[in-house]
Amino acid sequence: MNMHSSDATTAEEAIAAQEALPPLTNEAATAVAMQNTLLTPRFYTTDFAKMDAIDVTPVRAEWDKLIAQMKSDPNKGHFKKNEDWDHVDWDGMEPKLKAEFIDFLISSCTAEFSGCVLYKEMKRRGSNDDITTLFQLMARDEARHAGFINDALREAGIAVNLGFLTQSKKYTYFRPKFIYYATYLSEKIGYARYITIYRHLEAHPEKRFHPIFKWFREWCNDEFSHGEAFALLMKTDPKLTQSFSNKLWIKFFLTAVFATMWVRDHQRPAFHDALGVDPAWYGQEVFRKTSEITRQVFPMTLDIDHPRWIPTLNCIQDANVQIAAGAKQGGFAGKLKALGGRAKAGLGFVSLLTIPVQRNAVPDSPRLEPVY
Repeated sequence: MNMHSSDATTAEEAIAAQEALPPLTNEAATAVAMQNTLLTPRFYTTDFAKMDAIDVTPVRAEWDKLIAQMKSDPNKGHFKKNEDWDHVDWDGMEPKLKAEFIDFLISSCTAEFSGCVLYKEMKRRGSNDDITTLFQLMARDEARHAGFINDALREAGIAVNLGFLTQSKKYTYFRPKFIYYATYLSEKIGYARYITIYRHLEAHPEKRFHPIFKWFREWCNDEFSHGEAFALLMKTDPKLTQSFSNKLWIKFFLTAVFATMWVRDHQRPAFHDALGVDPAWYGQEVFRKTSEITRQVFPMTLDIDHPRWIPTLNCIQDANVQIAAGAKQGGFAGKLKALGGRAKAGLGFVSLLTIPVQRNAVPDSPRLEPVY
């Protein structure tokens, strides 16, 4: 009997378990996962030698506790269907909701697998036992998540070809510090997103239109642990969060990640309506949770209550609609429309960057536990 990806102890085993499943016609799903735009998950590469040289001595006590927690593997065997997995009537699902939900699953699968690919490569190239152990454990978790989402997609008759993505998707180079900022935020905002949906559906179970949401609590706890690891990595070098130039980069990444989430979520109105969630409320709730968490390592948070914050995010969202409409229209007029949308989005992003930040004192110990 073949191993299920949820029981795999390494990323390689989890990926092999997925590849051993019966093939599906999945070209459309894989094509969506292959897209490279400002709003789609990307695959990253970096200076692996520099990351391998990290010395975790300054955070050794916290590091060893985190690694021990991850090695205990509390979620082994969790990410697979069981008796709590309700039947999903894909054929009877409202077409717009079905399209948006499938897009959500493909995007989520791609994002999880993106982390797996990056972490697995760091483990393969490294020789520093502290670093390779961490990345092996994180790659294992992300591979399980991606496999679980693919299992859900298979019920709809599609799947993402993970092996093909590894070989064919374009890779974006980020310097190690940018990997820290971007991936730390990705993991922590992922936690905030999943736990907010999970708690909302706990209170409103009638809105749970798909069983995968029942698995979100353990899922987001994995995301939280991964974020903790990157917080510790940043704590090994004070310059990463304290120098003037790096503070500017932190502000940039905070703004970019929040704005991208806002725009992406407003592209799925039927999905959020089915959940009974207003995207604007959801966005602010996730931003608030993420901001509170990132105080553990970042010396600032964004002022998400500033009078210009939401109006400017909405302006960027309108610009994105204009860009899409221009691309669909085609021709010279369509190009002009899309160009105008890009200019509007760029000006909106600059406007967000000019909103003053809220400074905070970073604690000596960055370790947190999930409490939401």
